Amino acid sequence: MRIPLRCMSAVVLVCTLAFAGQEPDVTVGELYDHVSFLAADDLEGRFPGTRGGNLAADYIRDQFEKIGLKLYGDNGYQMFQVTTSTTLGDKNSLQIDQKELVLNQDFVPLSFSANTTLSEKGVFVGYGFDIDHDSLRWNDYEDMDVSGKWAVILNGAPDIEGDFNAVFDIYDQRKKALIARDFGAGGVIFVSGEQYQSDDELLAHLYDRSVGNEGLAIIHMKRSILEQILPDSVTLAGLEDYFQQKKSPHSFTLHHRITAETDVQKNLSDTQNVLGFLPGFDAALKNQIIVIGAHYDHLGYGGPGSGSRVPDTLAIHNGADDNASGVAAMLEIAEKLYAERTALKRSVLFIAFAAEEMGLLGSKYYTQNPPAGLADMQYMINLDMIGRMTDSSLAVAGTGTAEGFQEIVEKKAQSFHIHPNLSPEGYGPSDYSAFYATNIPVLSFMTDIHQDYHTPEDDIGNLNFPGIKIVSDYVIDIVKELANRENVLAFQEAGPQSQPSVRRRFKVTLGIMPDIAASDVDGMRADVVIKDRPAFLAGMQNGDIIVAMDGKPVHNIYEYMHRLSDFKPGQNICVKVKRGENFYDLDVKL
Repeated sequence: MRIPLRCMSAVVLVCTLAFAGQEPDVTVGELYDHVSFLAADDLEGRFPGTRGGNLAADYIRDQFEKIGLKLYGDNGYQMFQVTTSTTLGDKNSLQIDQKELVLNQDFVPLSFSANTTLSEKGVFVGYGFDIDHDSLRWNDYEDMDVSGKWAVILNGAPDIEGDFNAVFDIYDQRKKALIARDFGAGGVIFVSGEQYQSDDELLAHLYDRSVGNEGLAIIHMKRSILEQILPDSVTLAGLEDYFQQKKSPHSFTLHHRITAETDVQKNLSDTQNVLGFLPGFDAALKNQIIVIGAHYDHLGYGGPGSGSRVPDTLAIHNGADDNASGVAAMLEIAEKLYAERTALKRSVLFIAFAAEEMGLLGSKYYTQNPPAGLADMQYMINLDMIGRMTDSSLAVAGTGTAEGFQEIVEKKAQSFHIHPNLSPEGYGPSDYSAFYATNIPVLSFMTDIHQDYHTPEDDIGNLNFPGIKIVSDYVIDIVKELANRENVLAFQEAGPQSQPSVRRRFKVTLGIMPDIAASDVDGMRADVVIKDRPAFLAGMQNGDIIVAMDGKPVHNIYEYMHRLSDFKPGQNICVKVKRGENFYDLDVKL
């Protein structure tokens, strides 16, 4: 059991204020005190696994206890581990013929490299394209044998006038590495031409919050090194000009042996969801649970790969709106409902989620590992970024995930003069998606999007605390309605009308909601298979793990997306899925 860190240093006064003088009603003063603590500089952006993140968890846990909630898990904590970064191990090396190169000076392994060794010749394959598009056909591997060899690939894409950007856009480093692997390459070396990067600097070794590697060595090498082993009279600048003018391959073998060992280590940190339980009074209904959740983590100091919208700026990202506002509201809602606990038939579970910004990791961990006695979840209410209300407007997502949700939301809004902007979909960029994926009706509340989102400017001085109080009181009324109904509202599927951003470029879709954070499966798990879409019609079921598409392996969500980008509307493909211990080949018409 981890001992709570309690209140420390500069935040002691604020913590004392928040504990003192609590009253059952939601108040602007108490909302302000909660946000003052959670969004203080002393918590350094509440990044998972850090002192500041743990202080935030301890504060929420202590508030739950102060209110009178029952603490679940390990004294209120549900512990789990997350990968917060990758670092280079002691066994990274690169050698060309007999010349030893210098780590971080001449080369650097990328974060999604496997840990392996390879000693082979290289094949220069241009931009690593395998494009078969209406307006462009370009295969850099045509007539080239890269089996077991190094595929040497240019970063980026040529700057060609016309409508080619959309074609090139999906060819990021992961896509190129996957194509190289499909053609049998044993490793990949990326190099930046002058058109991509004027100075010849190595790409920083940054963890991009992604899971899985591509199963082969992946290295970035300076172009000054590569140019030493190009054939006579061939230069990278000349090759870039050729590609830009000809829009066609120019690949060739490099007659030098390249020997490398890659060693990339994942750094794991302990973090925690925080659980507080309010039992209902009705003997027949108290085992039915309404979850009210809000994530408490944020981006720490930001920086490249953090999700910050200003990645070149290292500064504390306090996340006052995202999501100290939602946590503050959750605490005030818990206090109010506890005061009225004898009038609640169903139970209410309050969860402060960790690692939402890293891919909904906390909520996914909870839904896959609910503590004993807390598995009968009927609804999930999510509070994320509710601190910037203007013109009484409020976005409410998930209104189509249960029969009757929309009527309740609209009716209750009238009492608070709220103008709800309704979205029926149960899938979105916050923790409610993890619950919707397990067939639980969800409602998620958010106020206005703003320019301070994911920047150091998201501070307490910009919040509308009377607006947070309105949202909190509104949610309390909705929860009381749901807690005291005779019958549970039936779940119904409400798939997204627009696809997540990672798939918007694709011409086709299977009609599934991928598990974006799964790191414990070899494949890509389908959290939700949407009714009457291609995967559903082919027989795919919720929880199926896609392991291959059209005969090519799928090891993670990135490979799934890359495979999907190659298909066309109307095409029939074979999708191999693992269901339990069995494998099934599904004929999917796109």
